[in-house]
Amino acid sequence: MRIGIVGFGLRASLWKQVHKPGQGSAVVMVCDVSERGRADAAAKIPGAVITSDLNELLAAGLDAVLVLTPDNRHAEVAVQTLKAGIPTFCEKPLDVTLEAADAILSTAFETGTRLYVGHNMRHMPVVVQMRELIQSGTIGEVKAVWCRHFVGNGGDYYFKDWHAERANTTSLLLQKGAHDIDVIHWLAGGYTKRVSAIGDLAVYGDVTSRRDNTDRRMGDWFSLENWPPAEQTDLNPIIDVEDISMMQMELDNGALASYQQCHFTPDYWRNYTVIGTKGRIENFGDGPGDVIKVWNTRSQNGYVAPDMEVEIRDGDGGHGGADPLLIAEFLRFARDGGATETSPIAARASVAAGVLATQSLRSDGGALTVPELPAELVAYFNAGQPAR
Repeated sequence: MRIGIVGFGLRASLWKQVHKPGQGSAVVMVCDVSERGRADAAAKIPGAVITSDLNELLAAGLDAVLVLTPDNRHAEVAVQTLKAGIPTFCEKPLDVTLEAADAILSTAFETGTRLYVGHNMRHMPVVVQMRELIQSGTIGEVKAVWCRHFVGNGGDYYFKDWHAERANTTSLLLQKGAHDIDVIHWLAGGYTKRVSAIGDLAVYGDVTSRRDNTDRRMGDWFSLENWPPAEQTDLNPIIDVEDISMMQMELDNGALASYQQCHFTPDYWRNYTVIGTKGRIENFGDGPGDVIKVWNTRSQNGYVAPDMEVEIRDGDGGHGGADPLLIAEFLRFARDGGATETSPIAARASVAAGVLATQSLRSDGGALTVPELPAELVAYFNAGQPAR
C-alpha cells in the first residue's frame, strides 16, 4: 500500500508503524506546510516525495492517507482527502468544533470513502482489559464511570505551544480529554446526551514568563525540573484555556459519568473507576505491570482487599503497544473494510461532549444537550461503512 502523511509534527512518529517496505505498506509522500516538518520527513523517510502542496498529494494515486495536522486543521484536510477518494486516517480529536467534526462524517458518508479516527486508547491494554472485565459480566450492568486524569506534564506539553490557545484547541477539556471521554463512553456502552462542567485557569495564567516557542520543540524545553508549576518558564504568549476542568455526563443508556482533568499535578496517569450492579473495577496505574482491582463482595469495613487483581499487559510500541495495533487496524480497514474497534460515531460523540462541556464551563455551568446526528449517518458508520 502506498501511504501519504499530511502534517509531520507531534504525531509523526506513527510513520514508523506505517513505513514497512516489503511488509505491505510504505510512506511514499509527505505533505507539510512548514519547512521544518518537510526537513524532518525528508531525513526520516528517504525516498518519499516531500511537498507543501496538498493538491499534489491528492493527485498521487495513494492507497491511504494519515491526517496528522494540528487539530483545528483536521477537517480542512480530511474533507479534501475523502472527496479525493483516499481512505483517511484522521488523528483524534476529529476536529475542535462540532461543525468541523460533522463535516468530516458527512463527507465520508456522501463519498463512501473509508474514514478511520485515531483513538488509540481503544487498543491500550489498561482500557482493553477493563472492557473485557465489563463485557464478561464481572461487575454487572455499568451504572457509573469516574475518570481522574492527572496531567503531570501539562505545563510542558500544553502550555508552551499552540495547545494553550482556544483558537487552536477550543479547550484542553476537548483536545486532551477526547481520549478519556471516548474511553468513558466505550466502557459504559453509551454516549453523552447531556453535559455540564466547571473549570478554571488556576495556575498557568499567573505565570509571567512567556516566550514565542515556534523556533523550538518540546524536547528543547521539557524537563522534570520544571517544577513547581507556578515557577514554569517560557510559557506561550497567549494562554486562554483552562488548566483544571470537571465535567459531568448523562449518557443515553442511563449511566452517569464524570471526568476531571488537572494539568498541574506532580504525577501523570489516568484513574478509571467503573461501578456496576454487581461490583466495581478500578485501575491503579495505567501502564504495564500496574493493576486493575475488582470488588464483588460487600463489606461493612472501610477499604478492603479486592476480590481480584488483574495485571496490566505490556505491548510493543507507543502507548503500551496501542499505536502499532491502531495502524495495523487502519491499514486493514483501508484495504479490506470491515469492523474496527474505533468508531467515527464515537469520535464525534467525544468531540460533542467536549465542545458542549466547554460551553457550559465558560458560561453558568448549566447542562447542555448534545445535538444528534442524522439517523442515516449513524446507521452507515455503525454498519462499518459498507459500500453503497
